[in-house]
Amino acid sequence: MKFGERMASLDLTPPHAGILRAILASEGTSQKALAETLGIVPSRLVELLDELDRRGLVERRNDEDDRRVYALHLTKKGASALESIGRVGRDHEESLLAALTPAERETLTTLLARVAEHQGLHPGVHPGYSKLRRQRRARG
Repeated sequence: MKFGERMASLDLTPPHAGILRAILASEGTSQKALAETLGIVPSRLVELLDELDRRGLVERRNDEDDRRVYALHLTKKGASALESIGRVGRDHEESLLAALTPAERETLTTLLARVAEHQGLHPGVHPGYSKLRRQRRARG
């Protein structure tokens, strides 16, 4: 079973999970900064944030320094959703890696981290977002 299929049980998508994680990591970040961090087109981010906002998972607050800017925050419901996402993620990881010993899992983690770093992927950012960023830059 794919991660997206597992996420469907929470009525969330992998992009939703990535956005919630990024907001948790940088509470109060702006929409613009979050779009840059995730490498996602700002208009698409707004759509996803609108969905999360309607569901009560995130809150947009006026920035104290610039009222034109929204600061993004998780709600209690959003934090709870992240806990559920974490459980789904751990179950998915366990299923994927069931054939590996603990030592093999550690080796795999180390090697994948090295590959991700070499590719310029930032921890916590879904590789698909970085791919979108590269495609946008290539188009000019």
